[in-house]
Amino acid sequence: MKISAAEAEVMAVVWTRAEAGGAGADEILAEAGAASGWSDSTARTLIHRLIRKGALVAERRGGRVIYRPLLAREDWTLQESQGLLDRLFGGQVAGLVAHFAKTRGLTGEEVARLRRLVAELDAEAED
Repeated sequence: MKISAAEAEVMAVVWTRAEAGGAGADEILAEAGAASGWSDSTARTLIHRLIRKGALVAERRGGRVIYRPLLAREDWTLQESQGLLDRLFGGQVAGLVAHFAKTRGLTGEEVARLRRLVAELDAEAED
């Protein structure tokens, strides 16, 4: 499922409010729309696109429509990160890490974390 950047902003609000039962259009507009300068109709258009894509579901509760996620944040994150890795680095994690290490630099703590991760992956591979 392809989610645009604006749709991802809507999803972020709904994911954050999922434990509380979901989010209404007013909450989505207040949280995502205010920062982006959306009108009410823009927010509603994005919500309806997400419903058609199967990322959100609408439920009536006490005269109010509440939106809940059908797409898990973890699933979307995996899809997006895998797409980025494939498009920019040929699916190679080492290329991604090398790119950031060279262009952004890594702190000593980040290097230590990467070493621990590699050691853990090596240990798992040996099992």
